Amino acid sequence: MLPLLLAVTPFGLVFGVTLSESGAPHLAGWSTSWLVYGGSAQIAAVGLVGQGASALVVVASVAVIQLRLAVYGTALAPHWRGTSRTWRGLAAYLLVDPSFLVGTRSYDGQRPPRSAHLHYLGGAVLLWAGWQAVTAVGLTAGAVVPAGLDLDFVAPLYLVALVVPAARTPAVRWAASTAAVTAVAATALPLQVGPAVGMVAGLLVGARLLRSER
Repeated sequence: MLPLLLAVTPFGLVFGVTLSESGAPHLAGWSTSWLVYGGSAQIAAVGLVGQGASALVVVASVAVIQLRLAVYGTALAPHWRGTSRTWRGLAAYLLVDPSFLVGTRSYDGQRPPRSAHLHYLGGAVLLWAGWQAVTAVGLTAGAVVPAGLDLDFVAPLYLVALVVPAARTPAVRWAASTAAVTAVAATALPLQVGPAVGMVAGLLVGARLLRSER
């Protein structure tokens, strides 16, 4: 988990800087770290609150940004069958981009089910605790980070660092490329649905290529 924890550290600073500049209450902003638990969605929520957006717009925007988690949950759901409802709820709550990456390695068939569950849960809990700590530090240090440092570039680099190592097959590479191009082309759509549209396009292309390979 060390590389992932190192990767989310500057992302937490980005959130702190965004919160400091937005004018939103700090306590409300920090609460998104455990209520929303998703860096991109948190930054969007705080930015919208700072701009005076209505609660409906904030909730709708966050929901759209977090749609990818439904895809992740669908992918891991077969491995969670037979577990308790409490365990599934906790596992789903902890499911974000890095913990999904951990999950794909946990359930690679090399571990018995119980060990795979513990491997996923251990990594996901550690990531959650690290994110809470980093965002708390970010809220404190964010106000004194020089504006010229421009940490906003960290968020996309962080996501790219997760995707590139996983792009080992033509289907995955085409899916990722399609998703990226479509998301950029859809940036003008309302409620920040560009990433969701890109994700759907990438999934469709990837699924089609996988079927043709079989």
